[in-house]
Amino acid sequence: MKRSHAPSAVTPAAMISCLTCATATLLAFGAPASAAPKSGNAFIPGTGTLIEYVSDDFEDESWTFTHNFPKSSREQDEQVRYPRGESSNDRWTEGPERGQPDQIQIVDAPAGALPGSKHALLLRTLHSGIPGYNSNDVQQDDLIADVIQRLGTSIPVGDRPSFTIRLYLPPFDQWEDRSGPHFGIRASASTMVTEKTGGFFSRTETNNEPYWPGMWIHFRSETSRNTKEDSAYIAVRANRRGQDYRALEISEPGWWTFGMSFTPDGMVHYYASPGVDELTAADHIASEFPYSYSALSFRTYFVDVCNQNNGRSWSTPFIIDDAKLYVMNSSRYENIVARKVQMEERRAAARAAAEERRTAAKQKQQQQRTASRRSSSER
Repeated sequence: MKRSHAPSAVTPAAMISCLTCATATLLAFGAPASAAPKSGNAFIPGTGTLIEYVSDDFEDESWTFTHNFPKSSREQDEQVRYPRGESSNDRWTEGPERGQPDQIQIVDAPAGALPGSKHALLLRTLHSGIPGYNSNDVQQDDLIADVIQRLGTSIPVGDRPSFTIRLYLPPFDQWEDRSGPHFGIRASASTMVTEKTGGFFSRTETNNEPYWPGMWIHFRSETSRNTKEDSAYIAVRANRRGQDYRALEISEPGWWTFGMSFTPDGMVHYYASPGVDELTAADHIASEFPYSYSALSFRTYFVDVCNQNNGRSWSTPFIIDDAKLYVMNSSRYENIVARKVQMEERRAAARAAAEERRTAAKQKQQQQRTASRRSSSER
């Protein structure tokens, strides 16, 4: 569908850091770069034990998100604005680097969703970037699964963690009219990096280094120069040089399934497939050591929503469903969850008992006041 308004500008020459919504576009509009060879240890995301405690199917109709505006924007201006936004089930949170999408809402699952799925989560944003400031460039907001807070630990890659998520891509005529990145499916991982510090008396330091591999959904708007029709593709973040590259064309919008897995050799494996069926080996699109890092721990998974931060242009209305975390060597995390659930049940029981005592005390006071009034009237 032709659009009457001019496209927003996103320059493909920009080289973007690993934190930002736009990608290292040196490869984004050219021929796809060759992915690293698939590791012999690669496994399909969704293999192992489901850790339901840090997953979400969005079927709870009471699910809500408290935004706690203004948003955080530490990446842009070093400001983390507490309290951060969070979901009512404590499974999702606003990240400290950037805020959460402006619209986070449970909706009816679009046609073609997983069998039995009635609800899913709509994500849209308008005011990305620094609160109150229209930067007129592409910015992003994040919705982060609160894995570390809920489990109390990251997951070593030796335990073979993975995650999967379903994503609904609306018809192309509903996308924000802008060529470039629109949505990200990401993970937070960490490794150890040794660097030299100081000047003449320099020394080396080894520090924990977080990084954020993932997949970006890029849109090619038909209103952009030299683009005949709307289309989209998946870009992988990132190769050893830190460059994003085009990995898979999206021939049709609708439901897609994405997943990432992490192996003991530190490699990251990327999978994507149209539809909502479980991923298979045929859905593997890349294996990488992003930025030449070898992952040591998986920290969490999250999604990104991008838009032109001009105060007028809403992001594309994406819908996610069935976000799930799996671990192959799962006994430690199953034990952690069991202890946490028991603790939560004890706390809930204690709160219920305290409420019963308060209610009983109020009833007793009311009975005493009623008896006192009767006694006074009889006299």
